[in-house]
Amino acid sequence: MRLHHVVDGPADAPVVVLSGSLGTSLEMWEPQVGPLSKHLRVVRVDRRGHGRSRVSPDTTTLGDLGRDIVELLDELGLERVSFCGLSLGGLEGMWLAANAPERIDRLALCCTAASFPPREVWLDRVAAIRAGGMEAIADAVVARWFTPDFGAGHVETVARLRAMLVATPAEGYVACCEVLADADFGPSLSEIAAPTLVLTGSEDVVVPPVRGDELAASIPSASHTVLEGASHIANVAESDTFTAALLQHLSAEVGVP
Repeated sequence: MRLHHVVDGPADAPVVVLSGSLGTSLEMWEPQVGPLSKHLRVVRVDRRGHGRSRVSPDTTTLGDLGRDIVELLDELGLERVSFCGLSLGGLEGMWLAANAPERIDRLALCCTAASFPPREVWLDRVAAIRAGGMEAIADAVVARWFTPDFGAGHVETVARLRAMLVATPAEGYVACCEVLADADFGPSLSEIAAPTLVLTGSEDVVVPPVRGDELAASIPSASHTVLEGASHIANVAESDTFTAALLQHLSAEVGVP
């Protein structure tokens, strides 16, 4: 599966790959592009069935999503990168660090967990999309992405992210809902050797900070930082503190001052 991607930053700089949440495109990372690309080669990706990457006709697994990233690294001639994933992107990062450890320098797992129970929530969401399309779930999903206060103060930003969600192909979204319904990466977390930053938002109702504590405790070389005031799409809701935390984590590997 060839993934649509955009590359920014110096060609000879260390590389960080960014993979986002279910129902978003690579455009969700716009707040990070400028600051990160001063120091890094930034590769943003659309996972299969999202943004401008095509929908797979086959059932999708977490392994499929991870192998798509490996194929992209091969295509770009990148032997080893740092990886930052948010929500479903974080699960992709866990898979990569455990199954292709030679490709991952440092890992950032943002607003994510090793599993997303209960399974029925995802199956109900799939049923709603089958019945009414992406509009049927858009308002409920966006309400979980941002706090009411952020929504009131950033109307255009929330509208842009909502439009991004609605534009996601229904079949691509549904396929990844099914990945999340079945996800249980907990037994493999101890295999992750890469230095890992776990980031959670203090106001995240999808992955509250206690889930970040659990994740960091299960990964041998992990630390956990809670971003005060941040909700699920923390890189947008608290973009400055998110980016600063990410750069600090990457600094030992990439020479960020």
